[in-house]
Amino acid sequence: MKLVALLCFMAETCSHLHLILVLIFFVRLTFAQDEKQFLFNGFRGAKLHLDGLANIHPNGLIQMTNTTMQSSAHVFYPKPLKFNKSRSFSTTFTFAIDVDVPGHGGHGIAFVISSSMKFEHAIPEEYLGLFNTSNNGDYSNHVFAVELDVIQNPLFEDINGNHVGIDVNGLKSIDSASAAYYSDEERKNVSLRGTPMQIWIDYDGEKMLMNVTLAPLKHPKPQKNLLSTHVNLSSVLLDSMYVGFSSATGLTGTKHYISGWSWSQIGQAQDLDLFKLPPFPKIRTYRNKLKFLVIALIVVLLLLLGMIAGVALALWRKKYEELKEPWEQEYNSLRFSFKDLYAATKGFRDSGLIGSGGFGKVYKGMIPFTHTQVAVKKVSHDSRQGMREFVSEIVTMRRLRHRNLVQLLGYCRRNGELLLVYEYMPNGSLDKFLFKSKSSNLSWSWRFNIVKGVASALLYLHEEWEQVVLHRDVKASNVLLDADMNARLGDFGLARLYDHESNPCSTRVVGTFGYIAPELSITGKPSTATDVFAFGIFLLEVACGRRPNSIHDFSTGDFDLVDWVYNCWKKGTILETSDPKLKGDYQGEEMELVLKLGLLCSHPKPERRPSTRQAVHFLNGDAILPDIPSDYDHQSNNFFGGIWGRSMSVLSSSSSGISQATVSSDNSVLHIGR
Repeated sequence: MKLVALLCFMAETCSHLHLILVLIFFVRLTFAQDEKQFLFNGFRGAKLHLDGLANIHPNGLIQMTNTTMQSSAHVFYPKPLKFNKSRSFSTTFTFAIDVDVPGHGGHGIAFVISSSMKFEHAIPEEYLGLFNTSNNGDYSNHVFAVELDVIQNPLFEDINGNHVGIDVNGLKSIDSASAAYYSDEERKNVSLRGTPMQIWIDYDGEKMLMNVTLAPLKHPKPQKNLLSTHVNLSSVLLDSMYVGFSSATGLTGTKHYISGWSWSQIGQAQDLDLFKLPPFPKIRTYRNKLKFLVIALIVVLLLLLGMIAGVALALWRKKYEELKEPWEQEYNSLRFSFKDLYAATKGFRDSGLIGSGGFGKVYKGMIPFTHTQVAVKKVSHDSRQGMREFVSEIVTMRRLRHRNLVQLLGYCRRNGELLLVYEYMPNGSLDKFLFKSKSSNLSWSWRFNIVKGVASALLYLHEEWEQVVLHRDVKASNVLLDADMNARLGDFGLARLYDHESNPCSTRVVGTFGYIAPELSITGKPSTATDVFAFGIFLLEVACGRRPNSIHDFSTGDFDLVDWVYNCWKKGTILETSDPKLKGDYQGEEMELVLKLGLLCSHPKPERRPSTRQAVHFLNGDAILPDIPSDYDHQSNNFFGGIWGRSMSVLSSSSSGISQATVSSDNSVLHIGR
């Protein structure tokens, strides 16, 4: 404004009005030109937009990145520039790339014209801090770039690891060339790593011609361009765009520097004054023979240490080769590494513990790389005898597919421990809602849907799969709930398989006390009927909100859940056994159906229990539930009150062939074996 006033004063003195108009036009034209061009011979005090690792040294040198790996940086002229219809522009800048590791370093630096300065969703490394996997190549990006790339990436069809490329909306260059310059028409290759350089980028919007020229610093601009490509930027460059730079590092640190920058939209960009530019730090070229000798010595030492470590590792593996035996090769695709499970559970910390019982502890985890949530159960299994058969059955059960089963994903075996990996159920186990909450929000409609889901899962295991699968541990704590509160029967650590029409046998009784069918103490043979017995107890759990052995009324002789519900049925007050937390909010017919079916399924005689298919029909209303049989009372008192319930004992070895019975420390899981 002072310049305008001075010119007006001079014009007024001369008394020439037309001169005033000419001078004002000249000043406006000059200001307009300043808005279309700028020149930075160093960046000391420059008002630029910086993010990421970018910073300006006190001497005016911009350092884009440093030794930080897998990071990015951006430097932009802070104001958007207005582009005319032709979209023509000219720019030049000086740069240097200093790598930490000889022959390596990345990923590069790029001159950028963008509709935005925000790249928070961009990925460093090969995407140079400009794009990500989803938007790379998207025409809506409105990004033009000239990349100085020191890493060859087949994903983008890079020609080599030392090239200049022209990019439009993505990193698959529309044209590229190996880094080189021309001196007297002779092409000379040059390395982008370690060589301070200057680049000129000129675009003629009328001819749609892009020229890119490269040369070492202080070398005059070559007459011949490195790249000369026709490209239409009319749809890429909007009326208002930002100009600047982006750079990124990869698996090794790299320093990217810019010492000067000139820009123009009204003709050729002004020349940089190389004498005013801040000096680059000393760039390491690694040509010193002593350095090569030191590096070679280090490489030899590393190789020697590697050989020693390899021999030690081989000896260690040989010493513990039984941890992964040759027969397990066929299960490699289903075996998780202990290292991955250790990382997934953060070292099996107590903070990740989501359940525990007589057979082990369960931890929540996140598998690295796949980001899959899992539940990892640690089961003690010190005996090597029968391990091959056990693992084979686990792998077989991994093939089970049903909407009401928790998917078994695989296993891991280490130091006497068997680790079972299941899909993770976000709502945890059913017993948490039934027993561990004073005010359960588990409505009757959810409970009824849960028991139908478990029945459907058992029908699939018993009759609909290619083999018969005996779960052998059906109970509320082994029923998990997914995100939609659907039942998933889980924990197949005790399950056994056998062919249809065959007769299963076992010399070891396993399960949870209160859910084990009475006949197992005599025969030792599990069957679908023993699973049905446990399912009956489970039905009573869900309906009554009580554990199997939670009733202690010695005045009436009721000391377990089955006796209590049965006595209430005889008195015609069976609905009084419903969970008080429901506060009477249930369908009476459904409640009575579940309670009576629970009694029928837990009949002491296995032949009097309904099959799994019949139970499903009853729950779905496809068949009428029969009444409780007249012999139920006698058999119940014999088995529940006499042998199994009151004494918690089993028959002697002389009558059953079973010589040992043990109960876990928490009195929840019973093992009986030879």
